[in-house]
Amino acid sequence: MTPELARTRCGYVALVGAPNVGKSTLINALLGQKVSIVTAKPQTTRQRVIGIYNGHGAQIIFLDTPGLITPKYLLHHRMLSQAASAVSDADIVAVMTEVAAGPSLPKEVENVVSRCAGTKPVFLIINKADTIFKPDLLPLIGAFSERRTFQEIIPVSALKEQNLEDLLHTLARNLPEQPDFYPDDMLSEHPERFFVSEFIREGIFERFRDEVPYSTAVEITEFKDREGSKAFIAADVIVERDSQKAILIGRGGIALKSVGGKVRPVIERFLGRAVYLELTVKVRDRWREDERMLNQLGYTE
Repeated sequence: MTPELARTRCGYVALVGAPNVGKSTLINALLGQKVSIVTAKPQTTRQRVIGIYNGHGAQIIFLDTPGLITPKYLLHHRMLSQAASAVSDADIVAVMTEVAAGPSLPKEVENVVSRCAGTKPVFLIINKADTIFKPDLLPLIGAFSERRTFQEIIPVSALKEQNLEDLLHTLARNLPEQPDFYPDDMLSEHPERFFVSEFIREGIFERFRDEVPYSTAVEITEFKDREGSKAFIAADVIVERDSQKAILIGRGGIALKSVGGKVRPVIERFLGRAVYLELTVKVRDRWREDERMLNQLGYTE
């Protein structure tokens, strides 16, 4: 086994791209632990999520960002603000695409590339490389190379965890030479409450269809460790209409109980302790356009 290099480099890597290209899956695979929620639906990530990797002679602080979209609600503007803040803070901007998208990037992603060009390193990560024959992958890499925009182009498979070591090595050697920002045992700077609320949102995205998950927010109202008993966590699931509340609860409360039953083991694995989870659904009309509600829920600019 090759001994671990002494860490001499440290910095931030902002992972940006269109919705559903696999940014959160990649972050989780690189860290070896779930810190960013993943569903088959786009626009799941709403806030930048920090994950800290120690290795390859560096401390790499990943910033997983919301997918870049044309905003429809004030919430979307806040999401884009989170992504812009991450790009501004980053030492490296890692633009992520997937092989099926071909040799072009969406307008919103191109705008980020244009703003960063010449000011900081911009890498391109081509995800889902396992879904294409290698001879067909080379022309795609060549097309992006001809643009001379990207300092590095790295094909990976986040789901199959292929070529991740090469990605980590490439990122590490391009970070500034400076001491670590965080302790060795720190995985993220977010509090436990943040991750619990995100896991509940993930459960809702997996359980419900159409607009309901996108109209939903989660607020942790109580988080209490109890000696000799399970930790008690109470959360409000916030929706915009009574009809959405009825769908979330389900007949006899079966739908909400199903979400709680699936999410609780995920929370327990993350926290490393048993949990009693209490979910309540509340209606807050047009919360996605309500500045006060967005601030209360942590969706700040």
